Amino acid sequence: MDQHSDDTAPERRARDPETTRRASGRDRAGESPGGDFFSMTVEHLFTEVWSRDGLSGRDRRLLLLGLLVGQGMDDALEVQIDAALRTSELTPGELREIVLFLTHYAGWPRGARLNGQVEDLITRSGRDRGAGR
Repeated sequence: MDQHSDDTAPERRARDPETTRRASGRDRAGESPGGDFFSMTVEHLFTEVWSRDGLSGRDRRLLLLGLLVGQGMDDALEVQIDAALRTSELTPGELREIVLFLTHYAGWPRGARLNGQVEDLITRSGRDRGAGR
């Protein structure tokens, strides 16, 4: 049986700050002008979806990156690439491999856009240090 499979919603919420930090790549989720809609969405997403057993945070991130590329959701994609780098879930070399792989499925225009986003975020993060080009 999974370690947290019998958790209640309050127990999952108690883990929420760590799950939120890992999933968002930030120490705090921050406030949004979305009010209750945003708060309830974030609470559900991080306490009920991202904190479930069965898939690692890295697995979830990889699935989400593929979905966002396929849907052309560039703004959300940038947030997720940044979070993957920030949390060290994915290395610059792994992100570059993702670009090469997804380009063949999502198409060259989306792949080119993804490549630009990845390279920009790697440069801004200072994590490249010549690794895995």
